Amino acid sequence: MSNHYPPHSHVLITGANGQVGWELLRRAGACRLPFLGGTREDLDITRAHLVHEEILDTRPALVVNAAAYTAVDRAEEEPDAAYAVNRDGVVNLAQACTVAGVPLIHLSTDYVFDGDKPGSYTEDDPVCPVNVYGKSKEAGERALRERLRRHVILRTSWVYGVHGNNFVKTMLRVGRERDQLRVVADQQGCPTAAGDIADTVIALANRILEGGDDFAWGTYHYAGAGVVSWHGLAEAVFAVAAAHWERTVEVVPISTADYPTAAKRPMNSVLDCGRIEATFGIRPRRWRDAVGEVVTELMTVGE
Repeated sequence: MSNHYPPHSHVLITGANGQVGWELLRRAGACRLPFLGGTREDLDITRAHLVHEEILDTRPALVVNAAAYTAVDRAEEEPDAAYAVNRDGVVNLAQACTVAGVPLIHLSTDYVFDGDKPGSYTEDDPVCPVNVYGKSKEAGERALRERLRRHVILRTSWVYGVHGNNFVKTMLRVGRERDQLRVVADQQGCPTAAGDIADTVIALANRILEGGDDFAWGTYHYAGAGVVSWHGLAEAVFAVAAAHWERTVEVVPISTADYPTAAKRPMNSVLDCGRIEATFGIRPRRWRDAVGEVVTELMTVGE
């Protein structure tokens, strides 16, 4: 992976072709320093020697890890592949950043929790993942905390956007072909636009790049404001799409038991985002507003 910047003059983005990585590059001008974005082909974080070479040779001012194995159901059959990226890749980044003296922002997930809590999850709630994907992400969090003091772990949930594969795009694709869909209604969470996550990462990055030793390192939650089920999210998607299609799609509520999957899902994925607002003044946008914006863009420019 080539670098056109002198040391400490850029931010390295891993997973640049993922949902959040892509949005970060789209917003690169909002950051204090230029972005150098690496896809898996450019920089495979599971290959320790390549990670150390990239970070030690180019000395970025900051690393943002947006790379992840996110195929939740496939992870049940490919645990080694999930752990290679979500745990071992984080180990490689953390070790290289420690040697180079570089801070790291790492994206994580609501799936580190079991979903049994009645209310929203705070950063201090005990983790207890219920599937391989969640377990691999939790292992990555632990690995980072153990190896690198100057880090931010940003947990988010139900990510969607105009780029990559996600629930919102799936609903639009299937909804073009069918007038009725059956969608799970007993799991709840906070849909989060990838662009909003990117904005938050950039805000944190700018604070880090300002310098000073008083930055509040640690774990934070950032997710769309408000709570909804997958069924409710689908209804919101089609409410926006209806204006473009001039037709409606009926969304029939079903239970998790009616839609078996290889990986168990948390029934409650609601994240409490009070800490990031209290610490940095970052207030999550209402999920419904963000969904409307993303669906409109998809309907306008195409998927």
